[in-house]
Amino acid sequence: MARRTVLFTPGDRPDRCRTAPTTGADTVVFDLEDAVAPADTPAARGTVADLLSDPEFDPATEVAVRIAADAEGARADLDALPLDCLDAVMVPKATRASVGRVAEWVADRSLAVLALIESATGVLDAQAVATTAGVDALCFGAEDLAADLGATRTEEGTEVLYAREHVVLAARAAGVDAVDTLVTDFRDHERLRKETAFAAELGYDGKLVIHPGQVSVVHDALAPDAETVAWAKRVLDARAEHDDGVFVVDGEMVDAPLVARAERVRDRAGEDWYRGD
Repeated sequence: MARRTVLFTPGDRPDRCRTAPTTGADTVVFDLEDAVAPADTPAARGTVADLLSDPEFDPATEVAVRIAADAEGARADLDALPLDCLDAVMVPKATRASVGRVAEWVADRSLAVLALIESATGVLDAQAVATTAGVDALCFGAEDLAADLGATRTEEGTEVLYAREHVVLAARAAGVDAVDTLVTDFRDHERLRKETAFAAELGYDGKLVIHPGQVSVVHDALAPDAETVAWAKRVLDARAEHDDGVFVVDGEMVDAPLVARAERVRDRAGEDWYRGD
């Protein structure tokens, strides 16, 4: 399953939560952390629990909840939710300790754990986090990281570039998804398009988004062109006919790295993959 877009929706907004899966986002995250005032958290838990329990709410997209960063709040969030109605849990300000704790709590529920790396400790723990049982994606959060570092957030992003590269490296080494940081100005589609293209160059699978209008921009920026899709199809078709692991396509030797690239093209192509060469 591709996670090109991971859309945050405030957990205390039932109207937005209900319609979030219709935006085209690959993953929707009902947010019980940053998007909800502390005083409103109990009500937000009830709102999300009621929606998840509604038999008419059965979206095809992946549905997750971002729980509190602290252990007590995280436990309270999980206890208030019908976990069998969820696909994933997002752990904010993820560290080796916090992710290990949450992963243990949900181990019997077959829930994917999405670890949001957004602190200095989290960046240094990224490899351990990525290899924790149950973790299926590392998400990079530049805004909170910059605050934790005392860094000045810039449009160029050089102040978080090392961390951004480190997170995708840890994700790739562990074989889990890597989702890049959000663009806070949801009206600036040109910046989002450029940042998405750069994130893809770094190896990221997708982006965090905070507005439905950002979804199609990210998908378009990630979508491979027709020529690249056609090449990937030839590679994957040829792979199906060879058992020795190495074969030739278009006069080029193809081995595991190129097959992996072709598979990533397939995942990013989405519906375009099925529209012919």
